[in-house]
Amino acid sequence: MKKGHAIIISLNDDFSEIIELAESLNYKVEKTYFQKREQPDVKSFIGSGKVEEIKKFIEESKKSIKLVVVDGELKPSQWFVLEKKFDIEVYDRIRLILAIFEQRADRKEARLQVKLAQLQYERPFVKELIHRARSGEHPGFMAGGEYQVDDYYEMIKKSMKKIKDNLKNIRDKRELQRQYRHKSGFYLVSLAGYTNAGKSSLLNLLSDEKVKVEGRLFSTLSTTTRKIKNKDVPILLTDTVGFIQNLPAYIIDAFHSTLEEIEVADVVLLIVDVSEKIDTIVNKLKISLDELVEIGVTSPVIITFNKIDKISENELIEKKEDFKKKGLLNNKKIVYISVKEKININSLLKLIHNSLPRLVKFKLKLPINNDSQSLISWIYERALVIDISYNEYVTITIECDSILKDKIISKSNKF
Repeated sequence: MKKGHAIIISLNDDFSEIIELAESLNYKVEKTYFQKREQPDVKSFIGSGKVEEIKKFIEESKKSIKLVVVDGELKPSQWFVLEKKFDIEVYDRIRLILAIFEQRADRKEARLQVKLAQLQYERPFVKELIHRARSGEHPGFMAGGEYQVDDYYEMIKKSMKKIKDNLKNIRDKRELQRQYRHKSGFYLVSLAGYTNAGKSSLLNLLSDEKVKVEGRLFSTLSTTTRKIKNKDVPILLTDTVGFIQNLPAYIIDAFHSTLEEIEVADVVLLIVDVSEKIDTIVNKLKISLDELVEIGVTSPVIITFNKIDKISENELIEKKEDFKKKGLLNNKKIVYISVKEKININSLLKLIHNSLPRLVKFKLKLPINNDSQSLISWIYERALVIDISYNEYVTITIECDSILKDKIISKSNKF
């Protein structure tokens, strides 16, 4: 259901992403305004003439304009001037994204993370409102009307501390779960990448699950973990929040407890939509790689180009050549797949297996009895059984990590 009509203001003539963001929040974009300038106007982001032009359009439009979206990051003073001038709500890009986050958050952790980011965002704006209110001006739309915004500022500080404590508790519990999984022989593989690249669809395909997949931005805000349906080695696959360019550090920090799933993974699959324009792919790839560095990823990264079914073979060849010329993929592990058509999925699984750390191969001799059969079943669930033969003894060749190897040997010594 549409919330109403919106207009967009930008200093960039590419409106595609900001329109998609506005539409994700169920606004219909009625008109876009582009002003070419090197730097935003100090007072009102755009020049005074453009402000008057937009004000006139809002007043005369037959459609009821409910929202003005600025494709950029507004300073509190700029936001105040624009809201007062247009007499309707004004969102900058960050506030728009946070509103989408709030709409998508369906779990406790996601809701806490979004609320923390919103409070971080609001703090400087509330300070501006306090300053304006003390100067005798109307406090503005964000404050909700005439009330003590300084009380609200104090509430923000207290709420942020409480939320951070709650998120730390969730984070600590997840760390214990991870430690248990590692000790049980599970490998952790995380899906990362730009929003809408197909991460959730890949999770469903590899795990044979039916996690909800939606063709909209930020449909995944919380982590979702599933076991890969793969007889070779036990792997847990985690879907994470999608990257997006130019997010402030405090938003990334608010989602730290989710993003750390990428940091601690044994292997990271960086999912990229290869069907987009080459410049868009290059831009998103650079942003994603930078984000992985920022998060602190040191594990192997497999760049997984998805949606090859949406482009021709010649176009794919051309894009591969472009990537090569730009040097973006030098010394990188790469695979080209289609989740939809299940193309090259086995190649991806093989690459994941070959990228897993600390794999050791060893042989084990066991007596032939019921206890050893139970152990063999247990091993099959947790490790790669390369070979097994039955003679006077059961001889089994196993590949797994060193922690699980020690556990298997410890169990076998009881026979």
